[in-house]
Order: sequence, then C-alpha cells, then structure tokens
Amino acid sequence: MRFSVRLMAALVGVTAAVALVFAYFQAKAQTRALQNELESRAQALGATLQDRVEALLDAADPAALQSYLVQVENRDSLYGIIVYNDLGTELATTPSLSAALKRLPLAVTRAISENGGRGEFIRPGQAPLYLYALPLHHGPSVTGALGMFYDASYIDAGAARLWRTAFWTLLVEIFLIVLITFLFIRWSFAGTIGRMTLWMKQWRRGVTYAAPPLPDDDLFKPLAEEVRHITTMLAAARAAAEEEARLRQSAESLWTPERLRVHVQSKLQERPLFVVSNREPYMHVRNGKSVQAVVPASGLVTALEPVLLACDGTWIAHGAGDADRETVGPGDHLRVPPDNPHYTLRRVWLSSEENQGYYFGFANEGLWPLCHIAHTRPIFRSSDWEAYQEVNRKFARAAIAEMEGTDGPVVLVQDYHFALLPCLIKAERPDARVAIFWHIPWPNPQSFGICPWQRELLDGLLGADLIGFHIQAHCNYFLETVDQALESRIDWDRFVVNRRGHRTHVRRFPISVDPAELTAASGPVKSPPVDRVALLKEHGVDAVFMGVGVDRIDYTKGIPERLRGVERFLEKHPDYQGRFTFIQVAAPSRSEIPRYRDLTAEVEAEASRINTRFATPRWKPIVYLQRLHTHAEIARYYRAANLCMVTSLHDGMNLVAKEFVASRDDERGVLILSRFAGAAAELRDALIVNPYDTEQLAEAIRAALEMTPEEEATRMRAMHRVVTDHNIYRWAANLIAELTEIRAEEPQPVSAASNIAAGN
Repeated sequence: MRFSVRLMAALVGVTAAVALVFAYFQAKAQTRALQNELESRAQALGATLQDRVEALLDAADPAALQSYLVQVENRDSLYGIIVYNDLGTELATTPSLSAALKRLPLAVTRAISENGGRGEFIRPGQAPLYLYALPLHHGPSVTGALGMFYDASYIDAGAARLWRTAFWTLLVEIFLIVLITFLFIRWSFAGTIGRMTLWMKQWRRGVTYAAPPLPDDDLFKPLAEEVRHITTMLAAARAAAEEEARLRQSAESLWTPERLRVHVQSKLQERPLFVVSNREPYMHVRNGKSVQAVVPASGLVTALEPVLLACDGTWIAHGAGDADRETVGPGDHLRVPPDNPHYTLRRVWLSSEENQGYYFGFANEGLWPLCHIAHTRPIFRSSDWEAYQEVNRKFARAAIAEMEGTDGPVVLVQDYHFALLPCLIKAERPDARVAIFWHIPWPNPQSFGICPWQRELLDGLLGADLIGFHIQAHCNYFLETVDQALESRIDWDRFVVNRRGHRTHVRRFPISVDPAELTAASGPVKSPPVDRVALLKEHGVDAVFMGVGVDRIDYTKGIPERLRGVERFLEKHPDYQGRFTFIQVAAPSRSEIPRYRDLTAEVEAEASRINTRFATPRWKPIVYLQRLHTHAEIARYYRAANLCMVTSLHDGMNLVAKEFVASRDDERGVLILSRFAGAAAELRDALIVNPYDTEQLAEAIRAALEMTPEEEATRMRAMHRVVTDHNIYRWAANLIAELTEIRAEEPQPVSAASNIAAGN
C-alpha cells in the first residue's frame, strides 16, 4: 500500500511540476507579449506627443501645457501624463497622477541622462503602471522628460486568469492519475512486484535464481534482466567512483581555499611549512598614540597568504614597521591575521645599515635592474654584497631555528632578496624540501654575467630542490646562465640541474590572484558598473570615457611611456579631448633610491605638462593619484574604467592585469597589455602592445574605446576564464605538489654553502 501511495505521489508530483512549469512559461510568454504590445503603443504615442510638448515648453505657457495634457489623457488607454524639467521636478501633470507618485521614477532619470526613450513598470499604489519616458529638448540640449503612464493591471489580471485555469485543469488531471494508477497497480502490479521482491531478497541473501516468476506477457522481463546484472553494475559504479575521485584531484576544476587546504594537508602529510620573504604580511605602525596593523601594498603578500591560511605554517619576514617590536611575543613570534589568527609570523630584525646595503643596495640597485631589461644601469658595490650575504645568513639562522625539532620541513623562499638562502638552509637541514620562487624576470646569460658575483648567486639558488619562474622563457634563460657560468649537468628534457650531486628542478608557475576576493572588494557579484561620470567628478573632471593604470612608481612599469601614449592619442583624435580622462594610481616605492626619486619627479612633470597642454576649466586628460590605495578603492577604478593600461617595460608577471580582469565580472572593459609582461603569455585576448611604440599605444586606446560591446564581452569572458581557472590557489597547489613530489636525495655536502656561511 505504501508503495502504491509513493508511486501515485510521484506521478502526481511530476505531473503537477510539469503542468506548473508549462503554466509558468505560458503566463510569462503572455505577460511578455502584453508588455511588448504596451511598450509599442507607448512609443508610438510618445513620438506623437513629444514635439507638441516641446513646443508648448518653448512657448513658456504652463496653462496651455496643462490643458493639452488633460485633452490627451484619455487617448490610447493612458492613465496619466507628467512633464518633468531636467532636474526631475514636475512641471505639469494630469489630475489622475497628482498624488500617485512619491519619488522620481528611474526611467525618467535615465531618459534625461541618456537622452533616449526608457520604460519601466512601477507600482506606486495598488495598481501596476507602465511608464514610458522620452527626453524633451530645446535645441540640442535635454531640458526635461515626458512621462506617459498606462494602467497595466489588465496584464496581471490576464496572468491570474491563466493561473486559475491551470489550477482547475491540474486538479482534474490529479484525480484521473490517482484513479488510473490505483486500478492499474491493483490489477497488474501487486502480485508481480511481490514475487519480484521475494526473489531480490533471496538474491541479496546469496540464494540466486535464473529469473523470478513472471506473468505470461513478460512485462517485467527487462527488470529481471537488469536485476541479474546488479553485481556488475555495483562493481562498475565503485570503479567509476574511484576514477571520479582521482579525476577530481587532478582535473582542471576551480581551486578554492578549502580545496587548497585539503590539497596542502594531503601533500605535506603533517610536515610543517615555512615561508621566507623580505616583505611581511602584516606590519604594525604608530598612528598617533595608537598602534595599527596594516597590510603592506605587495603582490607577494596577496600571492602567499592563502598558502599560509590553508595550513598553520610560519612566515619569516623582515619586521619593518615602527611598532613591530612592541607587538611580538617570545621568540619574536606573532599570530596573524590579527582578527582571525591562522598562522605564525616570525619577524627578523635588520639594522638600518644592513637594510640599506642588502635591500636598497644589492637587491634593488643591483639585482632588480639587472633582471629587468629597462635600460637602468645596475650598481654593484662590495659593501652591498657583504650586507646581502649577512642578511641571507641571518634569515637562514632564523629559519633553521624555527625548524628545530621538526622532521622533513617544507620551505618556500621568495624572490631575489634571498638567492643565497636555499643553499644555506640545505647545508644545515638536508632533509628539508626547499623551493624558491623568483618573482621577477631572469635575464639572458650575457646580461646576468654583468654581476660580479653571479657564480655565488647561482650556487645559492641551486641549493634549492625546486626553482620557480613565471614563464618558460625565464626557465630557459636560467638554465642557459647556469650552463655558461658553472660546471654542472643539465637535463634539458626534464629541466633539472645536477650540481655537485644535488638535483635542482626548474619549473614554470605563472602566479595569479584570487578572483573571488577581488569581486567581493568591488561589490556584489554581477553588480552594476560604478558610475564613471560620478567617479570622475570626484576628481573635478567632466568626462565620458575613462582609462586607469595602477602601479608602484617603478621604472620597469612604463608609466612615462603610458602617459605619452595618452598624449599622442589626444593629438591624433581631438574629438576625444574633453571626453577621455586617464587616471594613474601610483603607489610610492623605494624613495630612498635616487633613480626612484628621479622617476617620481619625471612622472609628475609629464602629467603636469600634458594637463597644461590640453586641460580646460572642467576637464583634464590626466588624474595623477600618488598615494597608497586599498583594494576596495582600486576596485572602484577597475570597475568604472573603459580600459586599463599595463605597459610594463619588463615584468615577471604583473598582477594588475589579472586584478583588472578578475574585477570585471560584468564582462566589460578592455585590457591594454605590454608584450613584455609575463601576463601577456596567458591573457591573449588583451590588446597586446609594445610600450615603447607611442603610436601603437595611441591606436590601442582608440581601439579599446571604440570596441563593440560584443567584442569587449567576448575578450573579457575569455580572460576571466583564464584568471579564474588558473587562480592563486592553483598556483600554490602546483608549487607545493611539485616540491613534495620531488624524490628525496641522500644528504650531500654543499661546499658552496660553507663558503657563503664563512662570508667568502
């Protein structure tokens, strides 16, 4: 009996669902048809009334205008008419609407601001109304709007009638289904199902039969055949489940923090994780009498924190905040993030002399320009090299102290500040798995050969088990440099260097961003774009089109070249003067280095020169914002911009390009991207440019502003898919998986490490 009830309930449920779905779509189609018909009538009548109302407004005769509205109120089923000025104030209205509206309808606002007819359904009271608004003109200027209101209640009434008919039809169908099903089950199924159930119970207990007793018509023969193969299907299902689990682990599906957490735990297998970087994820600074925790502006922090959040690891970094010493506990440790601690920050203290020589000197006046082909001469001083070695030794001692008492630790060393660190760590902890990710480009062997200490740097790096770069070209250059500078065996098929019995794997790991975080910073998913005009007005600019650039002030970013590209665009296309403004968000960086101070002055001078040349009282072509901005602030510019320019002269990746793409979940906006940025290898649907070619930059701006919405959406959709699929969590997962899967070696003496440790 219960089976019969369930079967009837299922049939009734399916039938009801199908009937309701059909009724829903039928009602929706009918409503849409009636709405379209109403919109067409409104447009036709609006075209007739518009000229007459404009003429009466020009005549400045309110009485005549009011009289005319009353005369036409009953035409074409009109409910009422209102005439607005350009501020949305009612100038004239028919009596039926005198107290119906309590706020200015959106369609009126849009008709005035967009200079076109706009419609919407509203419900100011009990009855629904349809409003169609047309702009009113005096010459070329929009002076107000004409709002025509129609009674749309007949549309709801028609839908209600259709639903009532569907309801009574459904009741009749349900009654017939229940009756027929009950009779059919009673006459045809009950005995057979009983025998089949008994047979299946016996089969489950291990007693097998060739087939259950069936009626002469063999109605249940297919079911009997299927039951016979139950064991086969169960085995196949089990195999499919195992295969699905395997594919889920390796498939190209979306990586999330939770998936990364599970992945890291499975790969590390309780081994601790240590990250070493110059930049700390949180620094404490004094703000008056209080101490504030801030997140430094750094793509490195954005990239690495999800890894530490996924497992309770330790981040070793330079404590640079003026209140950092006050906030650490025993052992210079601090649990972070401050509001929800998930991992440990170990701060290392450097003297001002050490920081000057190691960071500003050797790292940023030597290695940075050496690795970036941006035509800035690298400076190498013996004193800077000595400071660089000492700081690397200091961080090595801190890392080794943190690893004490742990078995098989996993270490991720970050960037060009610590080229010597992998070898130093391996000398003391050969059981550690050490990877270093080189976030900047690696130059060709001839360029790197300029460095007087290239052999020492290469030996330090080759202490790692794994070296990561953004793109394959940097991997190739690194191996070529090793091949020319050191005695080693290179396996070019596997990209492995064998140096003094130690194998170092060289791999490509293009870094990325967290699209979900950027979307959250910019607002709700699929939220409407930021009001571009309003955002520009915040900076005292009246413009229609907007471009944006977001960078640290660095000579590798091509900011002066970008500004000259904007200047050339306005020269070639003067019709965009007064209509297009470029906002350059520039974060101050390394101001202690003379080259950076000179660049800051150069960028300011270029922006001022271009503005002097083109600016008007209400418009200027360049808005230059030289200060640190939060992610939420930058997201507003990303979402409002027609285009984003990333014109790096040489860049390992450039996360700004990916941040812009991730922020544009509205599938609008155009990315203009330098071919010298690593991101160009992945974001192929950007407009790829040579930043040194001013004419090409100008043409790219024109192409971006004149691109059709369809092409914009197609390009952005493709790039958004790349950034989403290859997000920061996948980068971290691939890096950790590659490191943990490298075969462990027998401990080997690392002679280079002893030389470095001794300061030779």
